[in-house]
Amino acid sequence: AMPLAVGVIETLGFPPVLAAADAMVKTAEVTLVYYGLAESARFLVAVRGQVAEVKRAVAAGIEACNQAQGDGGKLITHYIVPNPPENVESVLPIHFTKKSEPFRIF
Repeated sequence: AMPLAVGVIETLGFPPVLAAADAMVKTAEVTLVYYGLAESARFLVAVRGQVAEVKRAVAAGIEACNQAQGDGGKLITHYIVPNPPENVESVLPIHFTKKSEPFRIF
């Protein structure tokens, strides 16, 4: 199967990452596959889906993140990889897991 694009948003603070994850999943046909704490108060979320859907999701996530900034929380960075190779997919935490598989769209 063709690898699905991956879109990642990193924030400072939990409310912005929650807002971003919520907006991404509600806006586009993507599956949330990863959530993690990078370092002190820096959070990451990643979604998988078709390239166009991931682009829509990340754009919505950024917008929601910016609206949820408030008390020191903010967007740090975001990135989209259109077709990660199998090697990247097998090693980095962007694959579907038992938690995310039930929500898989493709």
